[in-house]
Amino acid sequence: MKKMNVVQHLSFEDLGVFTEVLECENYEIHYFQAGVDDLTHAFTSKNPLFILGGPIGVYEVENYPFLMDEIQLLKQRLVQNYATFGICLGAQLIAQALDAKVYAGHHKEIGWGKLQLSDLGLASSLRFLDGQHVLHWHGDTFDLPSQGAHLASSDYYKNQAFCIGRHILAVQFHPEVDAQAIEKWLIGHTCELNKAQVDLQKLRTDSALHGAALKQAGQLMLKDWLNNLTPL
Repeated sequence: MKKMNVVQHLSFEDLGVFTEVLECENYEIHYFQAGVDDLTHAFTSKNPLFILGGPIGVYEVENYPFLMDEIQLLKQRLVQNYATFGICLGAQLIAQALDAKVYAGHHKEIGWGKLQLSDLGLASSLRFLDGQHVLHWHGDTFDLPSQGAHLASSDYYKNQAFCIGRHILAVQFHPEVDAQAIEKWLIGHTCELNKAQVDLQKLRTDSALHGAALKQAGQLMLKDWLNNLTPL
């Protein structure tokens, strides 16, 4: 079987609806827990890598020293052009490893909304998300790395996604979320949600309304990205 490595920062933020696609594509999934496991193999292996989200900022290295290890390992990995897909915090780590600025945003973007895809975005794997509502859940943002191709924006943030060639993809939003498991997120992020005064019932309603369509679109996006990977 092919192998897919996954760096996870929060137990309930997993591959979600992407798991089904990877299993159908005969990938053996290996999770690595950031801050607990040795991540060296995950980052140095030629196997494709997912870097998932979490509620911490890439600049919080004093409180979470393992972030520096991730950034340094990512710098080496990206030079090798090994297939890497970053989601939310994962995207921010990729941006940081490429020497782009990552910082607290002006607006806590939590909820469902559409993307505005660039021309390059419409020609990329993200084209399947055109017109779809996706789940946004972040307070930080990043500048576009000099090497990156801009793919998508949202109503609040210009930089929602970028890529470097076909192998490196970074998205600020959550195309992997399993809307049927949204309660895990509502429980796990209760402090953040309360502080941001997010309407939980609307979040539940919107998840039920848009979740199935995002699942289908997100899975098509992932299949396309996987199919465009070339052996190294």
